[in-house]
Amino acid sequence: MVAEDLPETNGRDNDENDRDKGKAGRKAKKGSFLREFPVIVVVALGLALLIKSFVVQAFYIPSGSMENTLQVNDRVLVNKLVYHVRDIARGDAIVFSGLDSWDDQEYTYEEPDNPVAKAFHWLSVQAGMAPNERDYVKRVIGIPGDTVKCCDSQGRVTVNGVPLDEKSYLYPGDVPSDRAFEVTVPAGRLWVMGDHRSLSRDSRYHMDDPGGGTIPMDKVIGRAFVIAWPFDHAKTLSIPDTFAQPKLGAGSPP
Repeated sequence: MVAEDLPETNGRDNDENDRDKGKAGRKAKKGSFLREFPVIVVVALGLALLIKSFVVQAFYIPSGSMENTLQVNDRVLVNKLVYHVRDIARGDAIVFSGLDSWDDQEYTYEEPDNPVAKAFHWLSVQAGMAPNERDYVKRVIGIPGDTVKCCDSQGRVTVNGVPLDEKSYLYPGDVPSDRAFEVTVPAGRLWVMGDHRSLSRDSRYHMDDPGGGTIPMDKVIGRAFVIAWPFDHAKTLSIPDTFAQPKLGAGSPP
C-alpha cells in the first residue's frame, strides 16, 4: 500500500496569515494615528496659547528706539508672571500696550483687506514674528512717587535727586535727554524712556497727554528678560547697576 503525499500548504498558509495580520495591524495603527493627530494638534495649540497668555510671550522689535540694547528685528521673550511676585523695578525693560494711552506709533502697520493675510499677520504677531503696532518696549526710569528730572549740571537724568550713570546702555553718542523735564510719577503709573534717546518717542514726548507722559502700570504686559533671536545677539536683559543705588529710595506704593 503506497502512502500518498499530502500537500505542503500549512506553512504557506501560516505565512500568508501572518502577513495579513501584519498589514491589518499597520493599517489599524495608521488609522489610530490619523484619528489622534488632530487631538494632538489641538492640545499642543492649547498649551502654546496658555503659555503665551499667562507665562512667556515672544515679541518682535520693529524700531530702533531701544538700540543698542535691542536691535531692529530682534525677538525678545517677555515674562508675564514676574510682576505677580515682585513690583516693577527701575531699570526693567518692559513691554506695554499703548492702546488708549499713546496714540502716535513708532511703527505703523497697514492692515490688509484680505482676511487670509489678516489671519496670517495675527498668527505672526502671536509667534513674535511680526510687530503689534500698539505694543511698546521701553526702560522704566521712574516708579510711583519718584521725581524724574533732566538735567543736572552734568547733563544727567536724576531720580529723586540722584544722577543716573547711563553710559552702559545709552545709544553711543546720545545725550540722556535733548529736552528738559521734571515730573513726579503719580500712583499706578511709570515714567519710561528708550535707550536710543534721540530716536525714542517715549514719556518725554507725551507730557501733554493725560498722565503727563507716564503710562498706566496695568498696561504693562511683562518684563523683557532675554533676546531669543537672532542667536548671535542672544543674551539676558539685566537691570543696569546704576538703578541699584540705595539713595534712589524705594518709591511710594504703586
